[in-house]
Amino acid sequence: MARVPAPARPLLPRRRIDLRRIATADLPLKVVAVLIAMVFWIVSVLSAPPTEVVRDYSGRVAVERPDSIPSGYVLEGQLGDVGVKLRGTEAALANVTASDLHASVDLAAADLHRADPQEVPVRVGVATSGVRVDSIAPATVSVRIEPITSRAVAVQARFANDPPAGTFAGDPATTPREVKVSGAASLVARIAAVYATVRFGDAVTDLVLSVQPTPVDASGAPIEGLTMDPAVVQVTVPVLPKATTRTVPVVPAVRGSVAPGYWITVVTVDPTVVTVRGESAALTAIDQVATAPIDITGLTADRTVTVALVLTGEDTSFVKATQATVTISVAPLTGTRPFPVVAVQVTGLGSGLVAELDPPTIGLVVAGQVPTLSAIQSGQVTATVDATGKGAGSYTVDVVVRVPPGTSAQSVQPTRVTLTIRTR
Repeated sequence: MARVPAPARPLLPRRRIDLRRIATADLPLKVVAVLIAMVFWIVSVLSAPPTEVVRDYSGRVAVERPDSIPSGYVLEGQLGDVGVKLRGTEAALANVTASDLHASVDLAAADLHRADPQEVPVRVGVATSGVRVDSIAPATVSVRIEPITSRAVAVQARFANDPPAGTFAGDPATTPREVKVSGAASLVARIAAVYATVRFGDAVTDLVLSVQPTPVDASGAPIEGLTMDPAVVQVTVPVLPKATTRTVPVVPAVRGSVAPGYWITVVTVDPTVVTVRGESAALTAIDQVATAPIDITGLTADRTVTVALVLTGEDTSFVKATQATVTISVAPLTGTRPFPVVAVQVTGLGSGLVAELDPPTIGLVVAGQVPTLSAIQSGQVTATVDATGKGAGSYTVDVVVRVPPGTSAQSVQPTRVTLTIRTR
């Protein structure tokens, strides 16, 4: 019988791996190691800086007018608003509100010597912790920096409606009569008027109101951005019944006579008519109003005077004007003055010669203003003939007449004479 060989034995014995034993061996140390690793991981995660992002702010930020405008200047123009991009963590950006953002212009970069519009940088501040401005759009705004100027302008009362039925408005009066308007030079230059607007009520009573004056341009549109000094004026408007007034002409009361040789060419008066109020019976007797007497004695030139108006009726008064400006225009009279005998003189006669004239005199009529004619003295009117270059003989020559300045020779008789020259 064959012999069965015995199985070969391994050179090294096979070892059995006990996973459970491996897992449970030194278990406390392994747990501690895992816990230490987790603590380090948590600390590293918590200590790492948060991630920043850039986000567009959802709204627009209005550009605020700066408080620190250089003295003597004013900032003109609409500043508008800007958009901003913000940088920060998601958590910080979520806390940003509209009140945390403030935009303003950087006036330090502006040129104060320019009155035309110029671009000025915009600065935006953020009050939220951990948030910064990344960019601004637009980065500049157009502004105009102008010097502040002022001017005095008369205040005009303007009625917003008609007075009550059966009445009319008398002359309004404002106190003060003018205000000082200040602001940007371009705005002050546009002022055409300053109005104090009043409104009549239903009651028939005089108005006494405190009104804020309003500057307007040539089209009547209000001009914003100006200040008034004072800011309020008082307007007084008489409200008068129509039934107790009468409008009559103004007659200048001229006394005396102008200087001799002058005459009055025209007399003008301003106003030409006035309105008088009072009892009906008293007004019926008034058909004109005279001025106080105006003395024109010896007047030789135009004169303008302001005189009071005189009311003769009792219980009457003027509604508006109480004075009148009267202009009296005078001019010299013109005329003539005869000089029937004017001796004719010979000029330019040569040496050793004598001359005779036929006729030896002429008649002359001088024209001009009467005062000038009256002032002519003897010797101011002359008549001559010229014998220059002429020898012995007879000649018919022209007579040359000279009269004072401002006058003229209206007629000369005769205009030519016979000149006879002989030797001595």
